[in-house]
Amino acid sequence: MRTRTAAAALLAAAITITVPAPAPAAPAGLSRAAELLGRQTLPANDGWAAEGAGTTGGAAATPDRVRLVRTRAELVAALGGDNATNAADATPKIVYVAGTIDGFEGPDGTTLDCADLADPEYSLSAYLAAYDPAVWGRVDPSGPLEAARVRSVAAQTRQTQINVGSNTTIVGLRGARLTGLPLMIDRVANVIVRNLELADARDCFPAWSPTDGDAGNWNSQYDQISVRRSEHVWVDHNTFTDGDNPDSGQPVHFGRPYQVHDGSLDVTHTASLVTASWNRFVGRDKLMLIGSSNTVGPDVGRLRVTVRHNLFDGDLQRLPRVRFGQVDVHENHYRLGGPDFAYALGVGVQSAIHAENNFFTLADDVDPADLLHDWGGTALTERGSWVRPGERRPRPVDLRAAYNAAHEPDLGGDAGWTPTLRAAPPLPTPLVPLVVGAWSGAGRLPL
Repeated sequence: MRTRTAAAALLAAAITITVPAPAPAAPAGLSRAAELLGRQTLPANDGWAAEGAGTTGGAAATPDRVRLVRTRAELVAALGGDNATNAADATPKIVYVAGTIDGFEGPDGTTLDCADLADPEYSLSAYLAAYDPAVWGRVDPSGPLEAARVRSVAAQTRQTQINVGSNTTIVGLRGARLTGLPLMIDRVANVIVRNLELADARDCFPAWSPTDGDAGNWNSQYDQISVRRSEHVWVDHNTFTDGDNPDSGQPVHFGRPYQVHDGSLDVTHTASLVTASWNRFVGRDKLMLIGSSNTVGPDVGRLRVTVRHNLFDGDLQRLPRVRFGQVDVHENHYRLGGPDFAYALGVGVQSAIHAENNFFTLADDVDPADLLHDWGGTALTERGSWVRPGERRPRPVDLRAAYNAAHEPDLGGDAGWTPTLRAAPPLPTPLVPLVVGAWSGAGRLPL
């Protein structure tokens, strides 16, 4: 009986629509369910974003700030009218997205390409010739060509990166898709993003970082959703992909993959009180970075994030990678494998991960001992994990013990805190794949 009750409560939390009354009028053409969904607030106790006053997004929006958008220009207008200043627009607002909006959509509606955004003094061929380590050495690029690349990045940022202000809800109607369009949530509070497919937030002008790792790396600029210096953010029922432009299809330059994508959902630069729920992350590399750097400073005491009931499907690393924050990772389903898989949970400097009732479906080439990675941390709390290795029967596993048996130094077993912000009792781990598979990602909400 307890299991059935927990499952029912969890499913209700996945689809519940709560709305303040009375609800002002919404744009014509919206279903009643869509109207209610736009005004839904984060349920009480639903992860870190429910702390204190909770997260309400644009639930209090007046009719003139409730918009239905189909183009980049309409999206910018609905968020305040000027992308350069929209982050400062704290007026409550609800933005419904219909169809596909392309961040490369120009002012006249035509689609721009990378060449349109490049500085006249920049070209990739010239960049590769100038900064080849065999010619330039293992030092950071500098000089006029690097300056031209930086100007090119600035031009792309103005075009494709959309800035979101406080007290905002962005919700996709069925089939809504943002492509080549990163959402920046920076220095704001109280934001909700739901029911969107976010695809291919590509960087036209990646930077060569010769000292990043032993062999250097290409690094890109844009996360699909970036949360910085912000609080009370709820990211729910979205699907994150690279679309038809996967990292695996990129060329190799200087012996390293030319990586045009960064994170899916990064929480950095002192951000905190974030709940990521019922999302689907498909075939991505760098996924979720929590914490900006290893430097002990303003991130300490921040970066409190809940990661629950998400599907990580064929992703490679940072699921999530954590520095400093108290991060509650519970009841997620991980389907992992392949030659490029790196790790799932990254235990970083002063991190405090509480991982509970997560289910791991693993290809034969993934050892449970490699699901954790030590990035300078010392401990995590981990319990209730199950693993289904290959075609074999699922079984409970102590991930920390498996890691410690294969790696040095050992990770301790107490992260130093116990989560209290849970909207429902945890599901038994064997039920997690069924429930998460049925309800995670865009298109599952009743619209």
